[in-house]
Amino acid sequence: LVFTEEDKYGLYSNLLFKYFLAEGVVCGHELFVASAKEHPDNILKELPAPLLDDSYRKELGDEAAAVKSEDFQDSMKIAWRYQNLPKMETSPTTYTRFGHYYDVSKKMSPELCQSVKLHSFYLHEELPCEPQMKTWNMNSGYARLLQSIQRIISQEGFDGSDPQKKQRNVLRIGIQSLGSILWGDDVCCSDAPEDAQSLTKFLYILRALLRKSLSACVITVPAHLIQNKAIMERVTNLSDMVVGLESFIGSERETNPLYKDYHGLVHVHQIPRLNSLICDVSDTKDLAFRLKRKQFTIERLHLPPDLSDTVSRASKQDLAGSAKLLSSGCGAMAIGKKHLDF
Repeated sequence: LVFTEEDKYGLYSNLLFKYFLAEGVVCGHELFVASAKEHPDNILKELPAPLLDDSYRKELGDEAAAVKSEDFQDSMKIAWRYQNLPKMETSPTTYTRFGHYYDVSKKMSPELCQSVKLHSFYLHEELPCEPQMKTWNMNSGYARLLQSIQRIISQEGFDGSDPQKKQRNVLRIGIQSLGSILWGDDVCCSDAPEDAQSLTKFLYILRALLRKSLSACVITVPAHLIQNKAIMERVTNLSDMVVGLESFIGSERETNPLYKDYHGLVHVHQIPRLNSLICDVSDTKDLAFRLKRKQFTIERLHLPPDLSDTVSRASKQDLAGSAKLLSSGCGAMAIGKKHLDF
């Protein structure tokens, strides 16, 4: 269960949500898409097109050539005393293919979308709850969604506890903007919501369904609207992985030269713990994302090596103050725990 905190305007979290579904289409998995805001059929039409074989090599070759030319230019400018320091990798998996890559400037072909089986749940088209569902003491929208997921898992052969005769497959579940007012939930409206337990009850039952089935789920939640921190703590504890996207749109960081190459920050609040009490901590906590012309990339955030001569001394002091706000891992991988010299 992957819990994604939406950015303020929901632009980049929606793109990440579509990446998850597009990977399911390319891998031949079955999809279950649930939303109260946008019809699942329209979501499927907006999936990014995959870069397959020839186009992938061409795209990667162009980027590799650009990076080599940048490295050559940097080697001409860099001071001799820094040449032997280990080079910091921008991306955790630089130029090694993992999974599939997608072109966000193009839409996936209808033939490829129709090649997989789609189970859709659009809240405004669903029938009212059955009487026995009301005994769960839960929001009716959540109860109908759980009923639909449970039916798909049992009828389509994803239940791991029952012996299945047909070939096994994986079910990818995507739930958009859970907890918003469109689902009939009031956790985003007030500090003391009347129905504060529905969201946590839903996640508790959903996690039990995922544990006994061959399925994975990604949920996007407008966490910036939920003022009650206790609810967010419970939701975090009920999720396996929690990722937050902080967009620079509308904030002072959008015009800060320190972040000029990025469009936002990625906060990894929690990662899965498998057969252990504590989770493995990544070597870096400073991740940033940017939307290129064709690709959405997540990279390690590092400070620029030097500022241009046109930047005034006052703004340099402001940048230095902004740099202190970053965690100690920023730019420190190459030289251990020493401070950076500007």
